[in-house]
Amino acid sequence: MERINRNIICIDLKSFFASCECLRLGVDPFSYPLVVANPNQGQGAITLAVTPFLKAQGVPSRGRLFEIDKKIKYNIVSPHMNLYTSKSKEVINVYLDYVAAEDLHIYSIDECFLDVTHYLKLYNKTDYELALDILNKVKEKTGLTATAGIGPNMLLAKVSMDIEAKHMPNCISKWTYDDVETKLWSITPLSKMWGIGKRMEKNLNTMGIYSIKDLACYDPGKLKDKFGIMGKELWLHANGIDNSIISDFKAVRKDQSYSHSQVLFKDYDESNVLLIVDEMVDVLCARLRKNHKQCTGIGFGIGYSKNIGGGFYHSAKLEAPTDNEKEIRNICHIMFERFYEFLPIRKVSISCQGIVSKMGIQLNLFEKSENIIKDENINEAIDGIKARYGKNSLLKASALLEDSTAIERNKKVGGHNAE
Repeated sequence: MERINRNIICIDLKSFFASCECLRLGVDPFSYPLVVANPNQGQGAITLAVTPFLKAQGVPSRGRLFEIDKKIKYNIVSPHMNLYTSKSKEVINVYLDYVAAEDLHIYSIDECFLDVTHYLKLYNKTDYELALDILNKVKEKTGLTATAGIGPNMLLAKVSMDIEAKHMPNCISKWTYDDVETKLWSITPLSKMWGIGKRMEKNLNTMGIYSIKDLACYDPGKLKDKFGIMGKELWLHANGIDNSIISDFKAVRKDQSYSHSQVLFKDYDESNVLLIVDEMVDVLCARLRKNHKQCTGIGFGIGYSKNIGGGFYHSAKLEAPTDNEKEIRNICHIMFERFYEFLPIRKVSISCQGIVSKMGIQLNLFEKSENIIKDENINEAIDGIKARYGKNSLLKASALLEDSTAIERNKKVGGHNAE
C-alpha cells in the first residue's frame, strides 16, 4: 500500500477554554483550579474545560460537575465564546507567520495541522525544531501553551499528539511509520484513537476488536462488509496509512452538490438525533431522484450546543454513484458513531457531493436485483404521491414522534397541499 511521507505538525492549544479564562483573570492555569461550565445548570452542567491543575488531579475536561470529587475545591466561570474565537485568531496568525494559508488546515477552534514539508530548507531546521519554535512563539505572543505531534501524515501527527506529546519534553512528540506497530497498535481502549468514538468502539468490541492492533490485523473485507467504505478507512488508519493532504481541504469544489442543514429547536443527543439524520437523508434522496441525479460522495457534520461550541464535519467518497437512501443513511450513521463525543447537538449538516446524471440502476453482488428494482419502484410511487398531494400526504410513522421535525419542515418548504 502506497504511503505518503510528508512533514506534518498537528498543534493543540492546551486546555484552551480554561487557559483563555485564566488569561482573562490573570491567574496561572497550571496552579489555579478553574472549571468552565454554565453555573445556572447546577451540578448537571457539562464541564467544557478544566485547567491543567485540575486535570492533574484526575478531573476530566468533558464531564458533569457532580462527577468531580467532592474533596477537590474549584472555581466556576461561564464560557465566553467571543474571547475564545479572538484568541484562536491570534494563534492562527502566528501559524501564518511560518506557513502559507494553503499549508494550514484549521481542524477546530483550538487545533490545526501545518504541512511544513517545503519549509524545512527555508528555515534550515528539522520538523521538531520548527515545531518548538512555533510553540514558543505561540506562548510569547498569546500567552497560551500548546502541544504538538509530528508525523509523515495527518493521522500519525494527530495521534502522536493525542497519545504522547503531553508526556514528552517540550510537549512535542514525533512518530514515523516505524512506530506504527510499537506505538499505534498498542492503543486501547479503541476510543483513545482519533476517529473512533464510544459508539464505534462498542461495535468493534462485539467483533472481538479491542486494540488498534486487533483492528489492523482484522480482515479488511469483513470490515468493509460491516461498515462500508468507512470500514476500509478504519483498517487503513489502524495501519498508520492516511494519504490525505492539507491541499485536499483547500481545493474549491467545482462539482455540484446537494446540501441540507438543520438548526435544531432543542438539544439532541445519540438517543434521538439519528431520527433527524434519517429524515434529512430522505429529503436529499428525494431531490436526487427528482432531478435524475446520483452522488459520488457524502459529507456529514454535527454542531454542538452554542454553550459548548465545536463539532465535526467529515466527507467520504463512494465507490459507485448512488441515490439509495439505505446506503447514504448507513454512511451518515457510521460517521456519527465514529466522531460523536456525547455532547448536546444543535445542528446537523449533510451533503451529497459530486453530483452526476443517473444513467441507470446500479446493481451489486450483495443484494438481489429484484429488491433494488422494487425499492426504485416504491420510491417512484412515493415521490409521485407527494408531488401531487403535498409532502405531508405520505409520511413515515416516525414523523409522528415528538423529536421529529419532518412535518413542520415540510410545511415551510413544501409545495401545494402541504397540510
